[in-house]
Amino acid sequence: MIPRLSRPGRTGTGLLTLALIGLLLIVDARQSTPINPHAAPPPTALGSGQAPAAAHCSRF
Repeated sequence: MIPRLSRPGRTGTGLLTLALIGLLLIVDARQSTPINPHAAPPPTALGSGQAPAAAHCSRF
């Protein structure tokens, strides 16, 4: 007889989800380049400072 695998319960699903999110964060951290704090804009900057060239937000 072949043993039947049961579906994971609520706890198993939650742990699997957290493991996948952790794996995603680790892969992302290893592949991305670190932020240069001297070249990065301030965290509270709300735009690039350039006027829009087109679209609905350029008509005032």
